[in-house]
Amino acid sequence: MRDPVLTRRAFVYDRFGPPLDVLSLAERPMPELAEGRLRVSMSLVPVNPSDLIPVSGAYRHRITLPGIAGYEGVGRVVAAEANCSVLIGRRVLPLRGEGTWQTMVDCEARYAVPVPDDILADVAARAYINPFTALIMLKRWPVHGRHVLLTGAGSSCASYIGRWALEMGAASVKGVYRSESRIEGLKVLGIEPIHLSDQSRIEAVAKAADVTFDALGGSVATRILAQMGAGATFIGYGLLSGQPVLAPAGMKAQFKRFHLRDHLAALSADEWQSGFAELWPRLRHADLPDVRIYPLSEWRSAIAEAGRPGGPKPLIDFTSD
Repeated sequence: MRDPVLTRRAFVYDRFGPPLDVLSLAERPMPELAEGRLRVSMSLVPVNPSDLIPVSGAYRHRITLPGIAGYEGVGRVVAAEANCSVLIGRRVLPLRGEGTWQTMVDCEARYAVPVPDDILADVAARAYINPFTALIMLKRWPVHGRHVLLTGAGSSCASYIGRWALEMGAASVKGVYRSESRIEGLKVLGIEPIHLSDQSRIEAVAKAADVTFDALGGSVATRILAQMGAGATFIGYGLLSGQPVLAPAGMKAQFKRFHLRDHLAALSADEWQSGFAELWPRLRHADLPDVRIYPLSEWRSAIAEAGRPGGPKPLIDFTSD
């Protein structure tokens, strides 16, 4: 009699389009656990724009279908190849592998990030895409004594950049926002809010900015880049608008693109682990955005919540079903 085939449940998509239209929760076979890998039972995963934008097709040139959604989350090691068995039972972030939106994720042991015992699950689940990206960019483009401009300032990543830029000695931080619900939060962080519709103010601030961290792309980002002066740096790290930044003729600022995946390709396992060792103390004391946890059966509501400006960060609980 054959042994039963082990399966996992995963959010898969075999075509690009609106996430609620193309994502499905499907059973998939569980492969043999390869050498040097861990098997992680997922507990919590956040729903970020960066998880949904690839599903829509914005990065289709580097995605092979069918795909599994999700870039981050936290779980517990339930199986490991012999040399990695010490991690069985530990909470880890199973990153840099297959999509994390599945009940079981296999990952390379050397890149699995152990989670300190005092870090809450909802903090650990969202430690990667936004906080880790923010810290990497601030280390690559130092802001001490410089005037910083953020677009998409209401986003989680921009909030981390703004908060930590001021802690690192930035002369000022200004943030372009869309939703009125973001104003008070930006002020609490020490970020001067500027509405997306205030084009004259945005252009004036862009002329004075030393560093811009752009999450939007599109026409707003292109206009900011056109106004920035010689010696300034514009870093494009997101496409919340769904449109690229077009380098304007005669631009004076340096135009840099930051893709987390490209940066990670150059990191050794030791550098990867040391980056999180530096991040955990910051997250212990950070005032993180509110969350709302959805059971797995309500995943559609979680995705819908992710598109609502000013709402709590949605997380999906994989242990609920």
